Amino acid sequence: MGAGVVVALLAVYLVWGSTYLAIKYAVAGLPPFLTMGVRFLVAGALLAVAVLALRGRTAFRMTRSQFGTTVVCGLFLLVGGNGVVAVAEQDVDSGLAALLIAGTPLWVVLLRAALRDRPSVGTVAGLVLGMTGVGVLLLPGVRGAADLGPLLLVCLSSVLWSCGTVLATRRPVPADPFVASVVQMAAGGTGLVLLGSLGGEWGRLDLAGTAASSWIAFGYLVLIGSLVGYSAYVWLLGRAPLSLATTYAYVNPAVAVALGALFRSEPLTSNVVVGGAIIIAAVAWVITSEARARRRPLPGRDEGAFPVEPA
Repeated sequence: MGAGVVVALLAVYLVWGSTYLAIKYAVAGLPPFLTMGVRFLVAGALLAVAVLALRGRTAFRMTRSQFGTTVVCGLFLLVGGNGVVAVAEQDVDSGLAALLIAGTPLWVVLLRAALRDRPSVGTVAGLVLGMTGVGVLLLPGVRGAADLGPLLLVCLSSVLWSCGTVLATRRPVPADPFVASVVQMAAGGTGLVLLGSLGGEWGRLDLAGTAASSWIAFGYLVLIGSLVGYSAYVWLLGRAPLSLATTYAYVNPAVAVALGALFRSEPLTSNVVVGGAIIIAAVAWVITSEARARRRPLPGRDEGAFPVEPA
């Protein structure tokens, strides 16, 4: 494994593991839908300029079907995924949100099974184990010791992100992942701004009174979270095995929990530790089982990869 692969892998681990904490700081002073919407519109514009400069206008050629699929995926991934997470993180600890989002590959497997993509026995075992971990994390909310609504919002965001992921593997999308990302960011960012406008978030926006930490977090999400992290992941996919690249799915939650405890003193309760450990182990199990299944494909099995950036 070369030095470049190691650096890119560490970048994905640290950058995407830290976005949950950055969202927590951002929404402490900025309205969630508008913040995430502007984040993706700005990041998408910067990425579009880079693609135009390096590859020219021809890179953006795509069919209507490819464009339509990518727009819908952007709405599922960024509005349903990131936007809902930002709303939930107004009340949910960043580390806990990351652990619940870590179960996204499990929802992907469930959706694929509903579409008659038969999972392996190992994948089903990992799925059952992972859902047990989700139950452990939700237990304080069920018992009334915590607010259950925001926790369920995080789960909903994970399901919606999974819908976008499955759609992208079954419908035509642009071949260039950077071009697809530009379209997704434009669609998702626009949808988020519209939702924020309809929800009256402009009236709650206090530019002068917003803490510097919220602005720093917003800039971090745009430049580091969306651009650096995603670019590192795409570069990694072209130079490392998928099984190695997708290890972010069970490393990022651990990074997020550690950062949340370090910078915001988020409590490491027994439910967080046990439930999180179960989910991370289950996701590692599922990804490994799916990698083995791709080496021995079954009739009708979907070969799509797992999601890229859940936050």
